[in-house]
Amino acid sequence: MHVSFSENIQAIESSIEYAFKDKALIQEALVHKSFANENPSFTPSFNERLEFLGDSVLGLIVSDFLFTSYPEYSEAELSKIKAYAVQENTLAEIALQLDVGSCLLLGRGEEGTGGRQKPSLLANAFEAVLGAVYLDGGLKAARVFAIGLLKDKIKKLISEDLLFDFKTRFQEIVQEKFGILPKYTVHKESGPEHIKIFEVEVFVGKEKYGSGKGRTKKEAAQMAAEEGLKRLKE
Repeated sequence: MHVSFSENIQAIESSIEYAFKDKALIQEALVHKSFANENPSFTPSFNERLEFLGDSVLGLIVSDFLFTSYPEYSEAELSKIKAYAVQENTLAEIALQLDVGSCLLLGRGEEGTGGRQKPSLLANAFEAVLGAVYLDGGLKAARVFAIGLLKDKIKKLISEDLLFDFKTRFQEIVQEKFGILPKYTVHKESGPEHIKIFEVEVFVGKEKYGSGKGRTKKEAAQMAAEEGLKRLKE
């Protein structure tokens, strides 16, 4: 194995706090296609297959974490959180945090165009590393690795209500247009206690602008606000 690349592997193992039993896996995860094409005698393998695997593993791990940790959220809300957690920008940010870019083997073209800082390349490399961890240590090791990096980002997203912002946007427009705040009321509750459905209506003054249903009052209010936004655009 190339000496400097061996040092790269040690660096990434230290960064992700995981020691590979099979060093060939992490070697493959750190080789970009551009390098493999230019150096076929060094390695015929590059990280796209591991990226493919890591993408699926990440989806399962995040889905399981969200399902278990946030039982109060609906499928629609969980899907939005998951989409944020696995999006390119989020994964690229984590890859930068782990300094994955400096450990990659890139071809001259990618190197010359700043490939080590490209969000798409970094996100793909992170998924490849995750795929390598999964193959080397199993699902438990992959979960510890991924959730350890994503958990605080997910909590911040939820605590700051960064995804579910129909209410915020509706309030801003209503204040600007009418000078008052919208008012939300629970119109109806139905179903048994463990799967109750709430219907919330939103009013601007005395006029109803929207209604929405959801497993929580929060979700129903968001749906009502989304309907209100559509009406404001008419």
